[in-house]
Amino acid sequence: QVQLVESGGGFVQAGGSLRLSCAASGSIFRINCMAWYRQSPGKQRELFASITSGGSTNYADSVKGRFTISRDNGKNTVYLRMNSLKPGDTAVYYCYADKIFTAEGVWSDLWGQGTQVTVSS
Repeated sequence: QVQLVESGGGFVQAGGSLRLSCAASGSIFRINCMAWYRQSPGKQRELFASITSGGSTNYADSVKGRFTISRDNGKNTVYLRMNSLKPGDTAVYYCYADKIFTAEGVWSDLWGQGTQVTVSS
């Protein structure tokens, strides 16, 4: 009964910016690690940004310096700010939470529905 709902995808020209949001629903006490993955046609889903409950972040080299992951624990939301977008960033973007602690129990390996980001040249 907990879900992750993404928003903010769309079309943008190379060099532009987008901000994605992913909000978790439910009576949530704590969310452990949250992350962003992306998947392009014919490629495996790629982990490129993660953030711990304490706010420590990690980035793949492909996005380091351009993308910023952040979270608002009070809103149970993770964000992704994408700057200097490139055509190679075109993909379906998925948010992820490894463990969500709720009044009903612990939910593991939760995924958002995915949102399309298309960067044109």
